[in-house]
Amino acid sequence: MKLLPAWITKGYLRLIDPVANWLVKAGVHPNTITVIGTFCTLVGGIIYATGHIKTGGWFLGLTALFDVLDGTVARRSNTSSQFGAFLDSTLDRLADGFVLGGLAIFYATSRLHGSVPLLIIALLGLIGAFLTSYTRARAESLGLDAKVGLLQRPERVVLLSAPQAFFGLVFNGWVLAIIIFILTLTAWITVFQRVAYVYTATTRADEAEARAEDEARPRFWARQRSPRPLLKGE
Repeated sequence: MKLLPAWITKGYLRLIDPVANWLVKAGVHPNTITVIGTFCTLVGGIIYATGHIKTGGWFLGLTALFDVLDGTVARRSNTSSQFGAFLDSTLDRLADGFVLGGLAIFYATSRLHGSVPLLIIALLGLIGAFLTSYTRARAESLGLDAKVGLLQRPERVVLLSAPQAFFGLVFNGWVLAIIIFILTLTAWITVFQRVAYVYTATTRADEAEARAEDEARPRFWARQRSPRPLLKGE
């Protein structure tokens, strides 16, 4: 189960197809797109920190296409690389930190909307966002694809931009508060789902390995022996 329906993802990918094709023809390197996209997200996080929630939402929503374009351009131009994947993953963590950190600063400094509970929830959301990425990366180092869970990166990007763009701080900021709560809750649910997935996969692998070793071990007691001759009187 995912928060973002598949038809929205496919529709968005079709929408950015012409942009991706133009970037490929122009010879723009995907790493350049990654860096530009990250810079835009950092700016969006700063806008959130200053309390301009609606402006920040629109800015992040309009520049979110960089988050998809770098991978699309890399595949179509055959410029995918291990360093590119590493750079993209690293800068994604920086971007998440700035956006959620910006919201945390907003709740810590706003005179009208300042809230300690929401500050704590935003910080928990920041930790959860990092853990969702770390659990997948650590699972991949074990040879497992842990791309499971309720909240993937596309859903996180949407939750961090679209609702704020349309609602801002309406209803005394309750829409923003609900979005942050949903973001934090689903992030931690995803963390537990990935931990459970890796636990199940590794436990089964360990059990299979133990069975294979047990079957391969010589069993002297299992050899058939000739019957002992009967002694006199038996």
